[in-house]
Amino acid sequence: MSLLFQETAELAIEAAPLVNEESQSLIGLITAGGPSGTVIIGVLLLLLFFAIYIYFERLMKIRSSSKIDSNFMLQIKDHISNGRLDSAKMLCAKEDSPVARLTEKGISRIGSPLEDINSAIENAGKLEVYKLEKNVSMLATIAGAAPMIGFLGTVIGMVIAFKTLADAGGSADMGSLAGGIYTAMITTVAGLIVGIVAYIGYNHLVVKTDKVVHQMEENASDFLDLLNEPA
Repeated sequence: MSLLFQETAELAIEAAPLVNEESQSLIGLITAGGPSGTVIIGVLLLLLFFAIYIYFERLMKIRSSSKIDSNFMLQIKDHISNGRLDSAKMLCAKEDSPVARLTEKGISRIGSPLEDINSAIENAGKLEVYKLEKNVSMLATIAGAAPMIGFLGTVIGMVIAFKTLADAGGSADMGSLAGGIYTAMITTVAGLIVGIVAYIGYNHLVVKTDKVVHQMEENASDFLDLLNEPA
């Protein structure tokens, strides 16, 4: 056992310089573009953090909203057919999903003209869709803004390179121009990466949201058909 601990400790000591070297290389990669490149990379990293946070927060919310008992509408139909409206409302409150809240809104309007019930469900549906799409548009904004910020870094980097060339009277070597060119390239790559991640996340959430909206529309239609059934 002690030999095992000794070997593990030796491996950890050997790996530590490699980890430290990788960390330093990553930091060096970010800061090698100078102050302007570092600021732009910092902004892009912040946007990447927000994009990832929004994506997973919305994804969990949408998934929880799509979960509903497969027998929900059958139980609602049974309660309404037997005049147990309070039991139907309690069932909707227990489910706590967009479909259940739309159904509860319709149940609370039973006795009103069918057009009024349909209008109430549609208005409640718009509110539920707004809740599902909350902050999703920020992903679209990040997807569009991140590459533009990266291209801004590209322009700044080229300005730095040409300024260096001008200061050297047109005879600067590649080493003098490398800083500006590096800033131009690294910010472009970072901007495109953040933009691609945000774009994919946005479209995935849109697809997931559309499925929940379809589920809401289907169940709302079933509920209205239930009210149209002869007693």
